[in-house]
Amino acid sequence: MKASDKIKNKSFEPEMDFSATKSSGPGGQNVNKVNTRIALRFNIPESALLSDEEKALLMKKLKSKITQEGVLIIEAQEKRSQLQNKTIAIQKFYELLTKAFTKKKKRIATKPSKTADKKRLESKKQHAEKKANRKKLL
Repeated sequence: MKASDKIKNKSFEPEMDFSATKSSGPGGQNVNKVNTRIALRFNIPESALLSDEEKALLMKKLKSKITQEGVLIIEAQEKRSQLQNKTIAIQKFYELLTKAFTKKKKRIATKPSKTADKKRLESKKQHAEKKANRKKLL
């Protein structure tokens, strides 16, 4: 099962906590009156939808975005509407989870081909000759 499929099958919205504050983004005079910035908080250790291994993985991979208590905080203030910012915050949350649960492919070391090696040595020779031709003759 892919990471994105695993996340799409679960609905994390009941475990999310939203708070609104004044935004510094676009909005003109409206910025001073309306709380449009949304902060999404998700308590990883207390989540009932995640297994212990998933919690540990999230705590490790997202440690720069997590508080000491284990709360993941995502903020959105791109739009002038609270609802749009809430949608953006939820979208960011799911993208973060998908990225965290996706396993990296293991890199397979390769050797350069013989022709590539030959080409590299040839260009080194040409460069050395060019440098040698610049020297003053006695």
